[in-house]
Amino acid sequence: MARWCYRHRLVVLFLWVGALFGLGAAGSAAGTDYANVFSLPDTDSKRAYDLMTKAFPQSAGDTDTVVWKVDEGSVRDASVRSRIEPALEEIGAMKGVGEVTSPYAEDGGAAQISGNGRIAYAQITFAEQANAVPKELVQDVVDTARAAAGDGLQVELGGQAIARTQEPPQGTAELVGVLAAAVVLFLAFGSLFAMLLPIIVAIAGVGTGMMSTSLLSHVTDVPEVAPLLGSLIGLGVGIDYALFIVTRHRRGILRGDDPEEAAVTALNTSGRAVLFAGGTVCIALAGMLVMNMRFLDGVVIATSLTVVLSVLAAITLLPALLGLLGPRVLSRRQRRRLAATGPEPVEASGLAARWSSYVQKRPRSVAALAFVVMLILAVPVLSIRLGATDQGNHQESQTTRQAYDLLAEGFGPGFNGPLQVVVPKGDAQALAASIESTEGVAQVAAMPPANGISVIQVVPTTSPQSERTDQLIDRLRDDVIPASGTEAHVGGVTAVFKDFAAVTGERLPYFVAAIIGLGFLLLLIAFRSIVVPLTAALMNLIAAAASFGVLVAIFQWGWGTELIGIGKEGPITAFLPVIMLSLLFGLSMDYQVFLVSRMHEEWVHTKDNARAVRVGLAETSRVINCAALIMICVFSAFVLSGDMEGAMAGIGLAAAVALDAFILRTALVPAAMHLLGNSNWWLPQGLEKRLPHLAVEPKEDETPAVEAPAPDGPSSVVHGFVRGPQGEPVADASVTLLTRGGRQLDRVVTLADGSYIVSVPAPGTYLLAATAPSYASRAGHVEVGEGPLVHDVELAEGEVDAVN
Repeated sequence: MARWCYRHRLVVLFLWVGALFGLGAAGSAAGTDYANVFSLPDTDSKRAYDLMTKAFPQSAGDTDTVVWKVDEGSVRDASVRSRIEPALEEIGAMKGVGEVTSPYAEDGGAAQISGNGRIAYAQITFAEQANAVPKELVQDVVDTARAAAGDGLQVELGGQAIARTQEPPQGTAELVGVLAAAVVLFLAFGSLFAMLLPIIVAIAGVGTGMMSTSLLSHVTDVPEVAPLLGSLIGLGVGIDYALFIVTRHRRGILRGDDPEEAAVTALNTSGRAVLFAGGTVCIALAGMLVMNMRFLDGVVIATSLTVVLSVLAAITLLPALLGLLGPRVLSRRQRRRLAATGPEPVEASGLAARWSSYVQKRPRSVAALAFVVMLILAVPVLSIRLGATDQGNHQESQTTRQAYDLLAEGFGPGFNGPLQVVVPKGDAQALAASIESTEGVAQVAAMPPANGISVIQVVPTTSPQSERTDQLIDRLRDDVIPASGTEAHVGGVTAVFKDFAAVTGERLPYFVAAIIGLGFLLLLIAFRSIVVPLTAALMNLIAAAASFGVLVAIFQWGWGTELIGIGKEGPITAFLPVIMLSLLFGLSMDYQVFLVSRMHEEWVHTKDNARAVRVGLAETSRVINCAALIMICVFSAFVLSGDMEGAMAGIGLAAAVALDAFILRTALVPAAMHLLGNSNWWLPQGLEKRLPHLAVEPKEDETPAVEAPAPDGPSSVVHGFVRGPQGEPVADASVTLLTRGGRQLDRVVTLADGSYIVSVPAPGTYLLAATAPSYASRAGHVEVGEGPLVHDVELAEGEVDAVN
């Protein structure tokens, strides 16, 4: 498939551009129909909601609020009415506004004025739901209402439609994230064309994913936050997956491959890993269905669809783009060097190799320090509180937050989240009297019955996000209503979110067990080991706890909220742990597979655990850290989305990726594997026979068979370090193993730390030769027994060139 896409690049490009424009045109014509369905089956708030819908069919439009406050006097003063009433009348006459309920109306308006007479509110009912109200109309309403302010009169507006006027321009967060990722890619590749490739691939995947999601919103319930989360994860994985493939492609060209063969090899190696990684992310996302929450179904659809399309772009569009670029995927300097000196090996950088050696020498101290850091970051998770954000969490400068605070000041903190006690049968008046005397209740109002159903409006003394409001709901359900002998159900937005958080907390352990179990099984099959997947499962739990600890400290405790420009602290959004755990599981599987697959390959070759871990870390840590840095940039940019849930998800995932890549995969995992030794690769024989074989990534280099002596014993290896006269490591030195008669058996190039390893077909005496451009050659006989032989080589001036 890679070869076909490479050769038919214009066809592939035309299909992707056509898909983007076609979906874009269809999405623009159809619009969106997002729906936030937070209610849950078999909960008290859902039964209350169903009864309310039956008794009082909802009005078609969204209801928003205009709130005003006077510094002196009363809102009833003629000077105030003469400014507010004309504004309300003008708003009521606008096309698209259904009704305006004024506090100055003769029938019942007095209830909309606070007890001290300094704060009042009017309700504006639009003809459509918030998403369908034209933004221009909402802006006209805001401008008209706020024009009446001044001279001691403050006017603010709140509501879902009003909140849309405060959103930053769509795509701001995505644009900032892409620009930051572009800088990282340019520093990593040193080539403008190579930098653009992952970004184009990610934009193609996310663009088609978001447009498809908007079309799907017409046939199924997709929440408003779903496309935001879809673009967040799509940009992250899209850029990362393309980065893995482009890195492998460039390495192939530098090693002398033709660009087409390099692309085919890259897709057949790293492309397989991308398919595996994308599949695990989608499976992890589908794990959210275990929660049995309708709200999450739409999130699963949007995020999984975007990941699938991002993977599809990486394995079809990317090879087509590589075909268009040819050798220009390398920087000019790399092309000049390749032409001048010929193919060259691309080994791990000096810093990566030095760090890997340091971890090998001091595994206990590295593991202890990394574990303590993660433990400290995880401490805040012990006080996590799930709930919902509302306009009380907006920034203080926003009119929705000002309106929320004014209503709380004038009518009590609970006014922004009243409860509805729905009574299908029984004495509603007696129940209302009992509720009024209950601790935590500020106000009770029984509405006239409709269709035999009565509704009692209950205003708590505390805010919707307060723990005491949750306690009041429990008190009403467990004590007050049963004691009255009346059948009743407690509903309202606050009760719905409380039930949502409670159900999430109950089902979360099953969800965690499902995705951890799946990860264990996949890694068990891939790496033929019991210990490696157990270590990965433990690391996933540690990373999740630490990232949620960061989330609690910022969004629940309010640490640093001023610095990142978000609003007031509050509970963690109830659905966020499920989404974050899904994404964290998928992303950490990417890094774990990429890191351990290289270690496993070295282990199979040498049976030397210390070397396998050292080489695996040295050769993969740079790419993992680069990929993580890109994801951190993309995720962190979603603080600019203007959406509190988007900011929470962005910061939480950025923290999770940073901790996972820079502490777990770079320090704690390799240190633990050094400490565990050969037991890392233990698998019972009976299980080995029963497990299917899964090749995540085939061997990248096929070496031709060489003539070797007839083996009279088991094969082995010679490994060690090549050093200079001052003990410095010699990188890129050629180490050759020959028979005593001079036939070449194996030839390798040393890594940045001077390490090498050559294969020995059988025990015996061999000639080992080492050459390097800046040193004289050196050779000597080595006696290899049944096991691996450690043999260090020192290159010095004045040595005889024994090889030649």
